[in-house]
Amino acid sequence: MQRTSKTSILVVDDDPKIRTLLRRLFEGEGWQVSEASSRDEVRNQLAGGRPDLITLDLVLGGEDGLTIARELRQESNIPIIMVSGKGDTIDRVVGLEIGADDYITKPFHLREVLARVRAVLRRTEEASAGPSLSPSVREAFCFGGFTVDLSKRELHGPDGTLIPLTTAEFALLEVFVRNVNRVLSRDRIMDLTKGHEWNPLDRTIDNHVARLRKKIEHDPESPLLIKTVRGVGYSFTADVVPARA
Repeated sequence: MQRTSKTSILVVDDDPKIRTLLRRLFEGEGWQVSEASSRDEVRNQLAGGRPDLITLDLVLGGEDGLTIARELRQESNIPIIMVSGKGDTIDRVVGLEIGADDYITKPFHLREVLARVRAVLRRTEEASAGPSLSPSVREAFCFGGFTVDLSKRELHGPDGTLIPLTTAEFALLEVFVRNVNRVLSRDRIMDLTKGHEWNPLDRTIDNHVARLRKKIEHDPESPLLIKTVRGVGYSFTADVVPARA
């Protein structure tokens, strides 16, 4: 899988009909598509080049897609969208917690798949492009001992250690930092993070919040920075100040 200027997507599924369906869908958008049906085939594809995004089935002929996703996330930040016929909420939550950028449940609507893929690709492209500010302008803030550099898209802990964040996690943190002490509904957060179309039962935002809490809260079970506003959404209550140059 040689790298080209075209958007490249790796479709991982053990069902050839699903792979063909997604291949035709993505190629209709002008994207380059590669396929894999097992962990070994995923490794072989990645050895040939890095795709822009991976759609990954949860179960691959007995292999655990969650394990594959965990391995991929430990090695790279390639955007991952989990695709599964399972409706089990635990699987969905675990998938997002280990670093998947989104989750689609079979049977799915092709329009929804495209909307979610486009949203993840857009967030990734914006993160790679960086801010439109002049390179000499640094937009960075401190809160609770942490330093977030929006210009470099980096988060450093109290000890200066770089804390890795997925594209979705950083987008969420940026929204919170720019809207301190404001109560934000899930719909508003999705709008501000330029998220995909979703339905009222979608817990994507909640799962991303849970993952972000694990990285910035002393006790994620009793959060002090990202407060839940019952029945509404969330509020970032940290004291945020500009970072010193």
